[in-house]
Parts: sequence; structure tokens; C-alpha cells
Amino acid sequence: MNNIKKIPLKTLGYNFVAPQHLPQDQDEYYLRNLQNRSGISYRQLSAYEIEVLVRNRNTSDNWNNLLVSNAFNPELVKNCKFYGLVRIGKLEPFFLEYSQLKVPVGLYNSTIVSCDFGDNVVVDNVNYLSHYIVGNEVIIVNVNEMLTTPFAKFGNGIVKAGESEDIRIWMELCNENGGRKVIPFVGMLAADAWLWSKHRDNEPLLEKFMAFTQKQFDTRQGYYGKVGDRTVIKNCAIIKDVWVGSDAYLKGANKLKNLTIQSRPGAKSQIGEGCELVNGIVGFGCRVFYGVKAVRFIMDGNSQLKYGARLINSYLGSNATISCCEVLNSLIFPGHEQHHNNSFLCAATVLGQSNMAAGATIGSNHNSRSADGELLAGRGFWPGLCVSLKHNCRFAAFTMIAKGDYNHEMDVPLPFALISQQEETNTLTIMPCYWFLYNMYALARNAWKYKDRDRRPDKLQHIEFDYLAPDTVNEMFTALGILETCTGYAAYAAENVVPESAQMAQARGRHLLETHDASLKALKISAPGFENSKRTTLLAKVPEAYACYRRMITYYGAMAVMGILEQSHATGQPAIFPKKPARLAWTNVGGQLMPEAQMAAALTKVVDGKITSWEGLHNFYAGEGKHYEQKKQLHALASLRELTGYEPQQASAHQTRQLLEQALETKQWMLAGIVQSRSKDHDNSFRKMMYSNTAEMDAVLGSLADNAFIKKEKDELETFTLQVASILKRL
Repeated sequence: MNNIKKIPLKTLGYNFVAPQHLPQDQDEYYLRNLQNRSGISYRQLSAYEIEVLVRNRNTSDNWNNLLVSNAFNPELVKNCKFYGLVRIGKLEPFFLEYSQLKVPVGLYNSTIVSCDFGDNVVVDNVNYLSHYIVGNEVIIVNVNEMLTTPFAKFGNGIVKAGESEDIRIWMELCNENGGRKVIPFVGMLAADAWLWSKHRDNEPLLEKFMAFTQKQFDTRQGYYGKVGDRTVIKNCAIIKDVWVGSDAYLKGANKLKNLTIQSRPGAKSQIGEGCELVNGIVGFGCRVFYGVKAVRFIMDGNSQLKYGARLINSYLGSNATISCCEVLNSLIFPGHEQHHNNSFLCAATVLGQSNMAAGATIGSNHNSRSADGELLAGRGFWPGLCVSLKHNCRFAAFTMIAKGDYNHEMDVPLPFALISQQEETNTLTIMPCYWFLYNMYALARNAWKYKDRDRRPDKLQHIEFDYLAPDTVNEMFTALGILETCTGYAAYAAENVVPESAQMAQARGRHLLETHDASLKALKISAPGFENSKRTTLLAKVPEAYACYRRMITYYGAMAVMGILEQSHATGQPAIFPKKPARLAWTNVGGQLMPEAQMAAALTKVVDGKITSWEGLHNFYAGEGKHYEQKKQLHALASLRELTGYEPQQASAHQTRQLLEQALETKQWMLAGIVQSRSKDHDNSFRKMMYSNTAEMDAVLGSLADNAFIKKEKDELETFTLQVASILKRL
């Protein structure tokens, strides 16, 4: 039986805060008065104004509790019911216009309970508006229900005074069993979610994170909902416990409950038709349109949910777009794209710059007795059409997976690889360096695209978009060792010899690969441990991949040498190279790369009480970001030294000349790869058959000669050539 309470009408709009939750000598409006920063001076109505209001079919339980500014015009209030303390700012005979919606200033046809209004607002046909503070020039029209409860949390996972712990909202990220759950809060970065979900064995750290979150918010009951200046809300059904920033646009939403919608000039957020959002936080500059369902979620700045997307128990990083798809229990770093109605992502941690193709089902099946599997994918993750992956899986950066059902767990540590399977031979095939060898256009363009589209309103973290960075280069070093070892074992197996150790096999493989031995062509090189199955995992094009990894690491290091030499020339100071820099381990923390040692030291400071808030931890991220390029340069020099033995301080002019000339050759090779991989789309006869002639194809696709990205890359090569020539001239 529904518990319908009968309460005297005269109490409607009063006793918002229960007496036991009121401080001594405070009334129920004390928090409301702190929140209302409009600066408007209110007064009581005159007898004439009351007469006009009554004539215009308005009612109030007590006209003495309807307060107005000196510029109040009673003629602009019609057919409204007022309960409790209501305060109204300036009302002038204007109409407000937004996106072809033109509505007269004033309050019309609405039931209003204990609200504050700024200047020149429009409230029309709002069936029930309760306990909100509304800013200046706000439009609220055609809303069924808009109210705030005394224990509203606005999407933050906090517990109010007098509430039990079991009502706290958690986000169950990365794993469906809740073992990595985190508490959502306004301002949470992907890095925060990652650290909290990852370090589950560090109980003191988890306790600190929880304390950071709880102390960041006031636990007192009685806060009102707010609607910021110039926000437009129209044609919505239910809005409950929602905090809306300025300049937001909410239209046609079905249900918005327990939310913070961050918005401001230059970073306006929009919620569109048919959306249902519950228990979440929408970041600055976000857009949510057309039937989206989101529950227990965070959207970081400049992200989009569209066309029926479902986002549940998940964190969506900045600069990301999800259309049509379903995403559950996932932590997604910045720069994620997922556009197809039948794409499914579950219990995954995806480290950014990722793209999910149509039909991809990631983590839909579990290989244990309960739903506790996980998937971890490095940045640049790209599962192709109709890829199905089981938990648990782990992939290095920039992994592409070809169409197919992959029925076993995988652990693939080779970056820039293509994973495919041959059903006729029942083998898994991995081609390292696929991106560099065959898809350079997409790799280079994506790096440019993500940087160009980085419109985060607040860039608190330095996000790396380049595919050559400390994380990927470290993975390339790991890959070199794996290729050497697998090649060595294959060579010994061809001779029916068992090597005494893995080191012996690696040394043999290194010699064969470095000398380009002719016997490599006949070897079938397998990689044990990449898949949890009995079938063979074959490595394709190992000699080419080995040479390519080395080439790209050398280029990465040469760019650091060039940077120091260029800076030296610009400042007139001698070039200063570090003495024997070390290639440190790096980690991806919410899209921001940093040395593992620095991150570990920061977490120790959290536990020891030297970092005492989320703001303090965010300041650490910002500090690391300021020094990122310098540390990346040191890493590049260390990588070059480790791979080639090049010592900048001791190198001769001839050695440096060779290094830079090789870098120029690599840059030219990269441009050729970009042009070649893109030209396939223009030379393919099966694409050409759709067009009567080349002119029609160019009109539809754009001509290769006019490709803006290729033009940009050619210009960069020209500039790079001049820079190298200038440095060589000075050597």
C-alpha cells in the first residue's frame, strides 16, 4: 500500500529542514541565505501589488512571505500559486529569446514553493517548482516537476547528517563485482578514479580518498537546488535534486535526478530530448542527446552521449563520444569514440584514444564462476568489426583487433600490433608494428585529431596524444626483447635444439635480427603465453617489426637531441645534455603520463598526510604536467643511449650528423607511409567502381592532392628538413 500522508496545507513550503538538523538559533533558511548570492534587496509587497496579484489569479498562503525587489512588476505574475517564502527579483516588460523560443519575462501558470528568483526570469507552466534558487534571465517553461529534497547531494557520493551509510552512491568501475568501486564527486578526474580503483590493496590510501571526498562537501541538510544565470529549461518531465550551472540548455528530458550539470560561458552543457540521467555528474561543455540513459556515472569535460547510448556505473573521460552503444562498469580515459548501436563495453579500463567498431562486444562473457572479469587496454585500443573478447584480457598500446570471436583470454604486450586469427589453421596471428608498416595515415592523423579536439575547459592534467611517448617506447623495448627471445627459440627449434636458458635464446634471436640473417624467412616464430589456449600464436613479419621498433625509438631519441640543439641555438648557450639519463618506468594516470616513482611518492604523501585533499593531489598532477616535456626529453635520450649507445655529450659531429640524417630519412619514410596508406582508398578498384569517373570520386571523397592532413604533414616535413639542415650546418 502506498504511504500517502495527509498534512495540513498551511505547512506546505515550510519545515524544509527537520528541527533536529537545525543549528541553534538558526531557521530553515540559513543555508538558503548563504547560497543566494544575487545581491538583490528584497522587500514586502505593497497593498497595491497584492491587489494586482490577486486580480491576476495568483494565490499565496501568506502574502507577507512573498518578497520582491524594488523593480518588481506585479503585472508580470499571473495564475501562480505561492507557498512558503518566495523571493522575486526584477521583472521588466521584455521577452527573452533563445533558439527561436520567445517568452515574456514573468511568472505564469505555475505552482512555486519556497524559491528565490533573480532578475528578469521566465517561469511558465511549471506544475511544481520547489526549493530552487534561480539565477538571472533564466527560462523555465513546460516542466512537470522540479524540486529539491533537504538531503540532496547533487550526484556526489556523500552521506548527509542523519543518513545511514548504506544510501551512499558508489560507481562500480572496472569490475562488475564492485571490488573496485569509487565514490563519485564533482571535480573527479580520470586519474582520481584510476588510482582509487587500482590500489585496492592499500587500505590506508583508500581511507584517505574516502576522507578527501567526504570532507569536500557539507553534510548539513537543507541545501537548495540551483539554476545558474541564462540557463534554459524547457519541456522536461522530472527534475529532482539537480544543480545546474549557468548557460546550460535542458530540453525535453524525461528524468533528471541527483545530478550536477556543470556549465558556464564558453563551456555550455546541454541535455536533450528523451534523456534519463540519475546519480551522476555532467562536466563542463558536455552534450547529452536523444534518449540517452545514464545511471551512476561521471562525464568529464567536453564529452558527448548521443542516440540512445547507455552509460552505467562508468566514468567517461574528456573529449569522448559514445553514440547508441552500451557501456557498463568501465573506466574510460580521455579521447574515446564508440558510435555503433551494437557495440558493448563491459568491465573494462581503456587508457584513452580508443575506438570501438560496430558489433564489438568487449567483456560480454566471463571465464570465472562469477561476473568478476576485467579487461585492460592501453591507449589507442581499436577492436574492429564484430570483435568479441572475453575477460580477462590485457593489451599494449595501439592494439588493433581484426574481426572474429576470440574465445580465450589474451595478454598481448606488443604495441602497435594487429591481432587476427586464422580459423582454417586454428592459429592466433599477431603482427607487431602493423600501424607503422601499413596504417601510418590513421596513426598520425589520430594523434593530430585528438590534440585538435582537446577542448577541455579546464586542462588540469597534461594529456599525451603523441603515439611516440614514454609509455609506448617502454613497451617497444619490451617488445624487442620478446621478438628476440621468440626468434631465438624458433631458430633452435628448427635445429631440434633446446637452448639452456631464455637468455641464450634471446641472444641468438638478437644476432639473427640485427644481422638480417637469411634464415629468418623460413622460421615460424611463435609466442607462448599470449593466449590462454593450446593453439599456436604466430608472430608475423618479425624482422620488419624488429627493425621498425628500433627505427621509431631512434627517431624518438633523435627528436630530443634536435630539441636541445635547437634550444641551444635559440638562446646562444652551449647545448647541455644530461649525463647518462636512465630510462624510467612510466605509467598512464588518467591520460597523463608520469614516472611511476613520482606517482608512488605522491601516494605515499597521501597516506602520510602530506597531501590532504583532492585539490592537493590535483596540484601534484598539474606540477608533473609542467615538467612533462622535460622528463619526456630525458626519457628519449635515455632510450636512444640504451638502444644505440649514442652519448650526446661524447658524440662526434659525424655521429650526430648521422643521427639527424637518419631522423630525416625516418620522417620522409613516415610521410610516404601516410600517403601510401591513404592512397589505397583512392586506388582500390572496388571503391572506384562506385563512381563513373575520377572527377566524381574526387567530388565525393575529396582528391588525394587536396587532403588537408597530408598537406599539413608535407609542410611539417619541409620545416623539419630546414631545421635539420640548419643544425647540420652548425655542427
